Amino acid sequence: MKNSFFISGTAGGTLCSVLPVLTSEDLIKTIILASIGAVVSFVVTFLIKMYLTKGE
Repeated sequence: MKNSFFISGTAGGTLCSVLPVLTSEDLIKTIILASIGAVVSFVVTFLIKMYLTKGE
């Protein structure tokens, strides 16, 4: 029970301290970079899979 209060208090405090610092610019930049990372990861995985199955 104590541990649950400690974890929720820590998470709530962290969230309350981070939210005012975030700007819409940072959020947009993060979304764009995450999208680019996901696309690059997908393409590289697809190319490696094609390369490995071509050798069989």
